Amino acid sequence: MPTPAAGRRRVSPGLVGRYLILILMAVLLAGPLIWQLSLSLKGAGDDLYARPPELIPGHPTLANFATVLDRIPVPHYLVNSLMVAAMAVAGNVVGATCAGYALGKLRFRGRGVAAGIFVAALLVPAETVLISQFLLVRGAGLANTLLGVVLPTIVAALNVLLMRNAFANLPAEFDEAAVIDGANAWQRFIRVSVPQVKGVITVVAIFAFVGSWNDFLWPLIVLSDEANYTLTVGLNRLRGTFYDDPRLIAAGTIIALVPIVTFFAMLQRYFFRGLEAGGMKG
Repeated sequence: MPTPAAGRRRVSPGLVGRYLILILMAVLLAGPLIWQLSLSLKGAGDDLYARPPELIPGHPTLANFATVLDRIPVPHYLVNSLMVAAMAVAGNVVGATCAGYALGKLRFRGRGVAAGIFVAALLVPAETVLISQFLLVRGAGLANTLLGVVLPTIVAALNVLLMRNAFANLPAEFDEAAVIDGANAWQRFIRVSVPQVKGVITVVAIFAFVGSWNDFLWPLIVLSDEANYTLTVGLNRLRGTFYDDPRLIAAGTIIALVPIVTFFAMLQRYFFRGLEAGGMKG
């Protein structure tokens, strides 16, 4: 007759450790977002500096979001940010895909040097080239324009390398069969290779959108007219010289986060399906 101890399922220390790590990562990654959401919903009667912190608002209200919309022209800044993000996504999807295909599939002199330049570009901190970028943008007459904001990141080095690796991992038989059928380089690129890397293209689109949407320092340097401010720069107007309301700043942060969540929610299905299909075909 089995004893009660024998019927119990033994939990391995490794499984417990993995769950602890997952819980820790969830707290570190989702904790600040949950706190910002809680802060944005707190009313005037809530103590923001209570110990321990009060995660659930005692007097929840949406007045903070209404105050943000009254203080700054959020819809106008939102349109500016969407225009910048749309140009960044289009530029990276088209430019990085074309460059990645050239580096991954085509044979030409200097291909290794070109790939090395893109790798080196990842090692250079963005802050070290801000002055040179600004001088180039100003020299081109694009200072204080949305095009000037998006120009330095319209084709990111990381996205080019992602596409290069995606195309390089495709079986060579696809291209060889297309060559036998008489397809040229553009036909092989559009009809054969691109359909195989849709998942990576979705990753590039997400990276480009999030990077351009969250960028603050570069738009702050380039833009001088408030009418051209992006949302991240415009939200900085919520900060006062002598007093800041953390509730309003948190509400503005949540407003700026909504488009990112929406964009990822629309693409995640294609993202995972594309990666799965690409792994099966590769």
